[in-house]
Amino acid sequence: MRSDRVEGGGVETKACQKWLESRVGCRKALLTTSCTAALEMACLLLDLKPGDEVILPSFTFSSSANAIALRGAVPVFVDSRDDNLNMDETKVAAAVTSRTRAVMPVHYAGVGCEMDSLMKVANQHGLVVIEDAAQGICADYREAPLGGIGAMGAFSFHVSKNISCGEGGALLINDEKYVERAEILWEKGTNRAQFLRGEVDKYTWRDLGSSFLPSEILAAILITQLDRADEITATRLRLWNRYHDALAGLEEEGLLRRPRISNGCRHNAHIYYVLLRSEAERNRVIGVLRERGINTQFHYVPLHSAPAGRRYGRVAGSMDVVDDLSGRLLRLPLYPDMSAAQEELVITNLERAVRASS
Repeated sequence: MRSDRVEGGGVETKACQKWLESRVGCRKALLTTSCTAALEMACLLLDLKPGDEVILPSFTFSSSANAIALRGAVPVFVDSRDDNLNMDETKVAAAVTSRTRAVMPVHYAGVGCEMDSLMKVANQHGLVVIEDAAQGICADYREAPLGGIGAMGAFSFHVSKNISCGEGGALLINDEKYVERAEILWEKGTNRAQFLRGEVDKYTWRDLGSSFLPSEILAAILITQLDRADEITATRLRLWNRYHDALAGLEEEGLLRRPRISNGCRHNAHIYYVLLRSEAERNRVIGVLRERGINTQFHYVPLHSAPAGRRYGRVAGSMDVVDDLSGRLLRLPLYPDMSAAQEELVITNLERAVRASS
């Protein structure tokens, strides 16, 4: 505030972008007002047109599909894997048509999708991979940071995420060919970035764009979070592991299923969820825990079954897995300043509620 520079693009913005470029290894990181905005920028960079198609999981937030549909393109929904709820990479090739332009994997709960397989399919068909890594900061797939594997990636810094400035995001550009135009889109369609670097003597409207850049105030909040990212992640992992150990017995009894982390993935403890035996049981448990002052949640309604999903998208293949698992998923409270006593309260009451429901 004392600097008199509160608009975006200043010292704090540059510090955040430098941190992301170093951590992810991307060619360029651009802070955005949200992960939604970052995904919209990515779809602008692809020049998606009406009738084009982008393949993505049905089990994701509306922002993933909105970025596609806003360009007039068609979100093509595929089913999830049974183990980690990520996009089923074995279903992608069958969803490709002559209109397919890109694949948008979503790294659910900070657990990496099977990127080797997805990149292979994309390369075979000449498709661009955009990683929706909204939940993926400080997580890896086979030692490659999430968001840094496809041509582009997107992070979220929403208040619900591990690293937060309230509302915010970042576009990560890994393919050099998109960097120059991305800066133009980011600067409201102008070449202002080149002007500020002294590369041109004036700047003007060059392309489509929008006001994607957040204020320096948000960037100042964000850099303090990024500087503590490893500490925050370690704290979340301790909480995640405590849940995981405490609930092993219920899984052995067949009363619930704990999360599964794929081989080669280093997750970031973004979400701890359990799968109960039916949707009705999940809903009963939510109600019981709410009465005891414990806020647990379901997660996404699969987009293929949502009103806008039916209007703007199409389904590729069976949706049996996501239709089943989304109805049984229960998210448990997990936040860095959660005490051991609070976590124990959740565990104890969850066990009671599940046993009473069986």
